[in-house]
This record gives sequence, structure tokens and C-alpha cells, in this order.
Amino acid sequence: MRKIAVPILSLFALLAILSSCGGGSDSSTAESTEKPTSMVAEEEAPIEVSADGSTVTVRLTGDDMMKYNLDKIEVKAGQKIKLTLTHIGKMNKEVMGHNFVLLNPGVDVQAFANEATKFKGQDYIPESMKGDIIAHTSLVGSGESTTVEFDAPAPGTYKYICSFPAHYITMHGELVVN
Repeated sequence: MRKIAVPILSLFALLAILSSCGGGSDSSTAESTEKPTSMVAEEEAPIEVSADGSTVTVRLTGDDMMKYNLDKIEVKAGQKIKLTLTHIGKMNKEVMGHNFVLLNPGVDVQAFANEATKFKGQDYIPESMKGDIIAHTSLVGSGESTTVEFDAPAPGTYKYICSFPAHYITMHGELVVN
């Protein structure tokens, strides 16, 4: 009798292990079809051009990993740009705030970012360097959005950053104007 009981117990143990790994569970299917929270904001195309070509709508996101969803934005000279920055992370702006700052060509990004750290009360936009900025948004935290509208500058490549302290290192990109 003992010889039969051991294989049956082994079979039950094997079935228990397989079922705990999700082999027969419906919950793993439901979990795999759910979209991560960070993808919800990207359901719409991040860049859209109006039917007449005059306006470009840009949906830029920033997250708790200090990343923008776009590292390159291409537009045509003279187009109106309507850029909305949405913070899709969970942290508030005092800890993980994000903004969008489009800089003029030739601006030293590191020097700008270092100066910006002194201007917390102005959303990290240094008053002394406003001449180096083409456009910028306010600072946003978890679940917040802000929008800025501006005309695309002359053809060229322009750098954009988040000027929250140290974020420019990973939160940066290029606006390419053709």
C-alpha cells in the first residue's frame, strides 16, 4: 500500500506546483491583457498634424524613471506647435517634477541646467537665461498636464530638456525643424 501512496502523493505535489505557476489559472490571461498605467496616456498618437498642415499637436509624457516618451520631434518651419506635457508617474512635482524647455541653438545644456537648479520657485526656469529659451512649460507632478503653444523656429535642430535638477541627463531630446 505504501508503494502506491508515494506515487499518488508525488502526482498531487506535481499538480499543485503546476497550478501555482499559473498553468491552469485564468487570472494570468487577464493580467497579460491589461495595459500598464504608463501606456494609457499613449493611446493617442504622440504627434499629429492638422488636416491643413498648419498645426502639430505633440503629446509628450514624463514618468518617474525620468524619461520622456519622445526623444525626437519633427516639424516644418512656421507650423504652430501645441505641446502638452503630461506627468504619467506617481510622484508629486516637489520630488519628481517635469517640464519642457526648448533651447536656442548653441546654448550649453549643462550650464543652463546647472543655473536652473537655483530657480525652484520659478519652475526651474532661470530668469537670467530666458533669452536662451524658445518655449517652456510649467512644472507638473503626478497626473498633471500643462500645454504650451509656439511657432516652429527656423529650420535646424533644437535641444529640449527637463530642467528639474539633474533630469536633463536622461530627459532630453531634439526638435528637428525642416
